[in-house]
Amino acid sequence: MAENRASVYGEGVPCWVDAQLRDVEAGKRFYGELFGWTFEGEWFGSFTEALKDGEPVAALVRKVDGRLPTVWTVYFATPDAPALARRIRDAGGQIVSAPVPAGELGVTALVTDPEGAVFALWQPEEHPGFGKRHEPGTFAWAELYARDTEAANTFYGDLFREALFGPDAEPDFGRAPVSDVYPAEMPPHFLVHFAVEDVAAALEDVTRLGGRVQVPPFETSYGEVAVVTDNQGASFALLHR
Repeated sequence: MAENRASVYGEGVPCWVDAQLRDVEAGKRFYGELFGWTFEGEWFGSFTEALKDGEPVAALVRKVDGRLPTVWTVYFATPDAPALARRIRDAGGQIVSAPVPAGELGVTALVTDPEGAVFALWQPEEHPGFGKRHEPGTFAWAELYARDTEAANTFYGDLFREALFGPDAEPDFGRAPVSDVYPAEMPPHFLVHFAVEDVAAALEDVTRLGGRVQVPPFETSYGEVAVVTDNQGASFALLHR
């Protein structure tokens, strides 16, 4: 597997993403053609792993409850999910789903920050996380859109200080005000970014495959970005650096 195994990620480094979808087969067709993903296996009857050049890059998850949102979720690595969940709760966040083993793969939990932005934790065991990232068709960035950016700085700065500010830190996530891109009423949230070689060409593919453009291309400090939805309504971003 590639050098960037989740087992060597420090706490607070994004190490996995998954999409909750109503129709996983439709998701396979969409993302397979958009990013060149292939798919194998099914964990626990609902999780299908996506591969890029034979390396794991994401999962598509069949929603067990139609009321659940259709959404991409970013996972942050940790050596101790229960301890990190407690720190999140003590800092004003919430535990949506308490840490539980995912078979022999690892331990996962779903949490929110104090403003309600949802993210997940991953304590790796047999599944280390990304086998490939920062390449076309793979995870490249996660942007937190927050209402109170100073509060977000404090929360994540305290929670993931080493990953954000340590001597070897190369952060894979940032934050911006919701109003920079979205209407003010949009809830705070993380937006998963996938790398592409050409944003304009990727947008044509998204629309051809049944997705839509939410926010046309714009420049950021970390590259050219466009926000889109897939053919089932899950939002994500395309990023060229």
